[in-house]
Amino acid sequence: MKKLGLLIKETSSNRIKDIYKSSKGFLVVKYSGVSSPDMSILRKSLKGTGVDMLVVKNSIARRAMKDLGLEQLVPTVETPCGMIFFRDEPVEASKVLCSFNKEKEKLVFAGGYLNEKLLAKEDIVAMSKLPSREVLLTKVVCTLNGPISGLAIVLNQVLKKFVVCLDQVKQKRTVN
Repeated sequence: MKKLGLLIKETSSNRIKDIYKSSKGFLVVKYSGVSSPDMSILRKSLKGTGVDMLVVKNSIARRAMKDLGLEQLVPTVETPCGMIFFRDEPVEASKVLCSFNKEKEKLVFAGGYLNEKLLAKEDIVAMSKLPSREVLLTKVVCTLNGPISGLAIVLNQVLKKFVVCLDQVKQKRTVN
């Protein structure tokens, strides 16, 4: 029979692995110095963006990262850390984190993993400056719609000029 402490560590490590498998990626954030009420505010604001935030022991997080084959991220797990897993779009989560960090200036972005690529601190900040998915889709639709609209306007003008020309011919014949 396993000891209780080992069983808790295995369960926590398995939970991290399960959440990782159902997510697109994660960020590691050091939250040393953030008060408990501020941490609750951060969790609530992150929850609305389709994000899970886990605070686990560093040894458990390191073990889970090694098991997942993410040894490069093991050094980022030091001091009190939180793992932020995003199921949907990482841009919204990074925006929430950066806006929280502007107010409190206590979070330190340690790194992350997204689409089989490691993320540095700068990548997280750059990601927060990107427009949301909806804005990008709107821009794509407008870009695709532009040439079609231009073609419709040109064809309408050609038809309009043809009708004006016919009208002038009609007026000339009625005058003569």
